[in-house]
Amino acid sequence: MSMHNLRVEYVVVLNLLTLCLCDCVFSICISLIFLQIQKQQQSKDSVFFRDGVRRIDFVLSYVDDKDGERKQERRRVFEANLVKVGLELEIEDKSESDDRKTYFVKIHAPWEVLATYADVLKIKVPFKANDIPDNSEMPMNWLSTPFRLPEPIMQPEPDFFTAPFDKSKSDFFLIEDRDKFFLPSTRNRIVYYILSRCSYIRDECGERDKKGIKRLLNNSTYTAAFPLHDSRYWTKSKDVNCDSDRYNLYKYWAGFFSFFKEQPLNLIRKYYGEKIGLYFAWLGFYTEMLFFAAVVGTLCFVYGVLTYDDNEWSKEICSDEIGGNIVMCPLCDKKCGFWKLNTTCNSSWQSHLFDNVGTVFFAIFMGIWVTLFLEFWKRRQARLEYEWDLVDFEEEQQQLQLRPEYETKCNSRKLNRITQEMEPYLPITSKCARICLSGATVLLWISLIIACIIGVIAYRLAVYAAFASIMKDSPTSNLEVVGPYITPQLATSVTASCINFVIIMILNLMYERVAVWITDMEIPKTHLEYENKLTVKMFLFQFVNYYSSCFYVAFFKGKFVGYPGDYAYMFGKWSKLRNEECDPGGCLIELTTQLVIVMTGKQVWGNIQEALVPWLMNWWASRKARSYPESLYSRWEQDHDLQGFGQLGLFYEYLEMVIQFGFITLFVASFPLAPLLALFNNIIEIRVDAWKLTTQFRRPVAAKAHCIGAWEEILNGMAVLSVVTNAFIVAFTSDMIPRLVYMYAYQPEGEMNMKGYINNSLSVFNISEIPLPNRPEDGENPLWYRDYRNPPGHENQYSHTMQFWHILAAKLAFIIIMEHVVFLVKYFVAWMIPDVPSDVKARVKRERYLVQEYLHNYEVEKLKIQLSQQSHSECTCTPMIYPSLTKHEVLSECL
Repeated sequence: MSMHNLRVEYVVVLNLLTLCLCDCVFSICISLIFLQIQKQQQSKDSVFFRDGVRRIDFVLSYVDDKDGERKQERRRVFEANLVKVGLELEIEDKSESDDRKTYFVKIHAPWEVLATYADVLKIKVPFKANDIPDNSEMPMNWLSTPFRLPEPIMQPEPDFFTAPFDKSKSDFFLIEDRDKFFLPSTRNRIVYYILSRCSYIRDECGERDKKGIKRLLNNSTYTAAFPLHDSRYWTKSKDVNCDSDRYNLYKYWAGFFSFFKEQPLNLIRKYYGEKIGLYFAWLGFYTEMLFFAAVVGTLCFVYGVLTYDDNEWSKEICSDEIGGNIVMCPLCDKKCGFWKLNTTCNSSWQSHLFDNVGTVFFAIFMGIWVTLFLEFWKRRQARLEYEWDLVDFEEEQQQLQLRPEYETKCNSRKLNRITQEMEPYLPITSKCARICLSGATVLLWISLIIACIIGVIAYRLAVYAAFASIMKDSPTSNLEVVGPYITPQLATSVTASCINFVIIMILNLMYERVAVWITDMEIPKTHLEYENKLTVKMFLFQFVNYYSSCFYVAFFKGKFVGYPGDYAYMFGKWSKLRNEECDPGGCLIELTTQLVIVMTGKQVWGNIQEALVPWLMNWWASRKARSYPESLYSRWEQDHDLQGFGQLGLFYEYLEMVIQFGFITLFVASFPLAPLLALFNNIIEIRVDAWKLTTQFRRPVAAKAHCIGAWEEILNGMAVLSVVTNAFIVAFTSDMIPRLVYMYAYQPEGEMNMKGYINNSLSVFNISEIPLPNRPEDGENPLWYRDYRNPPGHENQYSHTMQFWHILAAKLAFIIIMEHVVFLVKYFVAWMIPDVPSDVKARVKRERYLVQEYLHNYEVEKLKIQLSQQSHSECTCTPMIYPSLTKHEVLSECL
């Protein structure tokens, strides 16, 4: 063969080999790409490991940084300890994340781990179907059809009798599928319990305090730790093994157009846990009860509108013969001139809308309504306690465990008599010092609030004189529509209320951080103690912050003004800031203005802040992920880009609603429409909270709670205080009592009407006796002022008349009578309404009886089986007891 032919054959073979190699490489590349695509399709929106079988119960995320050697060691030890406990881990490399920086550690809890810790935590699980018939069918139930949700949404689980799980008796319980026996919310609660106790330091180091995921999050070893949502909120999961509860919650609960529908409380509890479920149950019940208060308040307002023309005292103020001939004392020194009574005509008519006989009725009604609300809520809560297996629930160990911060900062140790283990403790001297410092800080900030309120009052006094001087020639009266309504009093009240609202918001933001700081400084021992301490501090501050201006207008303004010859000044006569007087129509209309501005402003700002801020932050966090294909945006990355709900997430929700509750109870006598405003706000609030929790926040770790906690005692305290404040508002802020005293005792013609009331309620002062510093720059004769004093020339001139003391006695008598009547009715209603419904008591007793009976039968049958097995091993004959049934079938047959 020639060399040429050999060369040709060599080239041909080489080309063939090259083609084969290229084909192999191409095939491998195609296979890798296919596997990658397949992997991404499998992981897209999935809540399972790569095998598609093991559920992801929790996710940890972290980012490697330059100074990360210590953090790497902590993570390595921590994850190794998690594996020792029995948890299974799967790590997603940073190259597969949307930002190419974040690692994700997926955690799965197998059956053995779940069963062990369910036994430790005494989690209740079903052992028998509920056999008590449901007789709760309401008459004319078809009327509620438009408000109902589909039955699978309202009742996502069958009703069972339950008992605390016992791993050694697992065949006692109704276990059909181990993978679905424990709810996802229960699974993530168990995993978090393990994470919060797992050490991240090697055992030989001897530092037992170095443990818990919370401390690893605080020192940035991990960036986030969260359970996964089960699907995207706008579409169902493609995995048939996934329930898509998040989608159902978004569709049937979080949409604004579902505002008239009932809440799927059982589904909320199943997905988010009992603690969040109880909050929405309470908020929904509070909104339902507000409907009745809103209806009665609206009727009282309508009564004021319908009796508009019967308002005799306003007619006298507005008439030219009476109001037009009465010249009133200046309301401030120098800058304020004399003024005629009929200039307050409009404010007098406006005041009648809220200050009428209906005001007294509504104040009494609200005192009773508060009691009904609290008592019926106790019944609703008791029913939920039973239905959600919280009847025998003591505070969960997870809540009672020592806080990591407590363990870190407490160097001293003592023996725990219960556990017989050495545990950290805070010495009494250090504890007292911290409490004293905390108390001093709280008093300092409350003093700061009071100082700001005093500053606003000083503003009112100073600006009123300026407005009075500017409006002396009534330049605003040329305005066609609003001109007659713009008065120095109105301008001062509105601007001062707006400034006060801005100050409230600023102080609120500042104090939130201060309250957390001083609570941390006290080093509370448990999570429950920490939350209770923070609750008290925040509520005390918010109470003073939001209500102090209303208390000033209701109980102090116009009460200590003196009289024209001897006026009272805020900081003494040197300040020239004369104490404010009430309008001749009373201070009630100004209290109404203050209440509307602060209450409405807070609610509108709160809803905007709650909805807008999380949305903007999530939009900013996920902006990079939007540049990648949707198939690369996995379920854990989607949730990682959401906001963390946080341990105190519900705390701020409760605080907002409790402050609103104070507005509609403490000062409701001045504004009967307050419950109506609160009702509209809460209808929106429920859906806003549901929307942000479902779409804008990571799934919170499920937690148990058998009640709404310290808030219940706060609500009870406010209910009692509201009776007192409303009685004082009707007596001292409203003009109701002086009018009634005049009509029944001082009407000159002895008729039951209000003719002549205005002249009777004013006193005369000699203009020549006005001190020069108080005298206006130009004036006229004669002079009237609002008080019950003897005229000039009387032997006791300018001292209070007997009518003043009669009115004061009537006010005090009204307060005493109203308080006693309302309190008696409150206590009678509370006594009449049992806290726990009778059918719930029967169900609880039935369940306890069944648990004892079934456990007894279970143990008896187990003993029979053991004896049968022993006899079978001793003899070769066929056993006669259950010869053909397995152990589980024998026990099931017996049960």
